[in-house]
Amino acid sequence: MADIMEEEAAAAKVKSIFIYPVKSCRGISVSQASISSTGFRWDRQWLVVNSRGRGYTQRVEPKLALIEVELPTDAFSPGWEPNTNSFLVIRAVGMNTLKIPVVEPHEKANAVSVWEWSGSAFDEGEEASKWFTDFLGKPCRLVRFDEESETRPVDREYARNYKVKFNDLYQFLILSQGSLDALNDRLEQPVLVNRFRPNILVDGCESFAEDFWREIKINDSTFLGHDLCHRCKVPTVNQETAEVGAEPTKTLMKFRSDKKLRPNDEKHQGRVYLGKMLVCKI
Repeated sequence: MADIMEEEAAAAKVKSIFIYPVKSCRGISVSQASISSTGFRWDRQWLVVNSRGRGYTQRVEPKLALIEVELPTDAFSPGWEPNTNSFLVIRAVGMNTLKIPVVEPHEKANAVSVWEWSGSAFDEGEEASKWFTDFLGKPCRLVRFDEESETRPVDREYARNYKVKFNDLYQFLILSQGSLDALNDRLEQPVLVNRFRPNILVDGCESFAEDFWREIKINDSTFLGHDLCHRCKVPTVNQETAEVGAEPTKTLMKFRSDKKLRPNDEKHQGRVYLGKMLVCKI
């Protein structure tokens, strides 16, 4: 495990690294990951979009949680480049295995959008479109972020001069095992870490210590801590069954809401928080 250096977190160590190649589909636990100018390489590189090019997430399509994703093991090694035998492999129960060449396609899709951003992206073709259309039961296409011709900056309100691919707001999400344990101690049915989709899971620190981390050094990389992660609907999606429930958000509201964490704020939005969002220092 890699050491984390920060005045409040000298004892913490990286326990797990997760990459989510296709936004809102299942993640991959890896032993190492290369960092690019937009976050971990391959993280949120692909996006499922509707007939209008708007990105799907588990917020509206919880069945995405049932899709397994695989990349070549070497894809996470520094300096690795794909060849004609390199594939993104996509699986789901009741579906044939879909193989997408990792070598970039040539076809473009215009008017692709995710949250505030819109632009062009690579289109992964008709076979991928049919696979996702059949699985979700509505017209879909699979697109890939084009880092050569498109830039999606992190909102200047949050962090200037940083960029992402199909992520929500930031390049990375960090969560501590202690925070997950503190939540599970309050739940009748404990939940797994995959409900919260962190990129970096750390252990060896107090629960919610990550709330206060400002600068974190992991090996040779320095990460800057920004906002706490306000949690959307996704943590209420059971990642094994795609069923949606009230927990863990109902319990988080009791002790991790904006009203509890920031009682002196004039405006509360009814949000709950778990984990912290990061960028990697340029």
